[in-house]
Amino acid sequence: MGTDSKLAVLAKKVPEVTIYFWIIKVLTTGMGEIFSDYLDHQFGVVAGAVTAVLLIGSFLLQMKAKKYVSWIYWLLVTMISIFGTMIADIMSFALGRSPIVSTVFYAALLAVIFIVWYKKEKTLSVDSINTSRREGFYWAMVFATFALGTAAGDMFAQKLHLGFLNSGIIFTILLIVPAVLNRIFNLNKILTFWFAYIMTRPAGASFTDWMCSPSKHGGLGYNQGTVSMVLTIFIIVLVAYVGFTKKDINQEKLILNEASLTS
Repeated sequence: MGTDSKLAVLAKKVPEVTIYFWIIKVLTTGMGEIFSDYLDHQFGVVAGAVTAVLLIGSFLLQMKAKKYVSWIYWLLVTMISIFGTMIADIMSFALGRSPIVSTVFYAALLAVIFIVWYKKEKTLSVDSINTSRREGFYWAMVFATFALGTAAGDMFAQKLHLGFLNSGIIFTILLIVPAVLNRIFNLNKILTFWFAYIMTRPAGASFTDWMCSPSKHGGLGYNQGTVSMVLTIFIIVLVAYVGFTKKDINQEKLILNEASLTS
C-alpha cells in the first residue's frame, strides 16, 4: 500500500474520461469565463470574495469524500473555472497585461507541477488519483491549466488578432487532434489527455467570449448573465444524468478498486 497507508484507503476520486467528461468540461470552462466577467462587472470585489469562499467549501467537500461523487467533483471544477478566471485576470495585470508573458508564466508553472508530481508519485495518470496527495497534485494541475488556457486564449484572440471565433475553432481542433492521434498512432495516453485538457479552457472560453462580444467586434452580442444561466442549466442536467446513470464510472474498475481496499 506504499509508504502512507492512511492515504491509500481512498477510492478513485475522478470520473472516467468519456465523451460526457469532455462535454461537461468544455461547458464549465465557457460558463466560468463569461460568468466571472459578469460577476466582476456587477459586484466587483464582493463577487471575488464570495466565489473564493464557495471554492474553498467545494474543495473541502471533494477532499473529504472517500470516492468520486459527480456533483461534488463538477461543482469544484466549476468554481475553479470561475475563480480561476478572476485570478488569471489579476495575474495578467500584475504581469503587465501581456498575454504572451502570462502564457509563458503559466506554462512554466504547469511544468513545475508536472515535474514535482511525477517525482513524488512516478505517474501522472488520472486513473491513479486514489490518495489525498495525488489528488492535491491533480487539483493544482487543474487550477494551473485554467490559468494557462485563459492566457493562451487571450494571446490568440487579442495579441495575434485572430478574434474569439477563430481562436475557438483553432483550440477545438487542437482539443480533438490528441484523441485522433492516440487512436491512430497509439500515442501516450497521459500526454494526450493533459494536452487536450489544457485546450478545453481556451476552446470553451473563446466561444462564450464570442457569443457575448458586441456585434461591432464580430460577436453575437448576447447578455453575459443569460449565457451563463443557459450554460449552467446544461451543466446541471448533464451532471445529474451521469450521476444517475453512472456513465462516468467504470464499474469493473470500481469493483476491483473496492476489492483491493478491503483486502
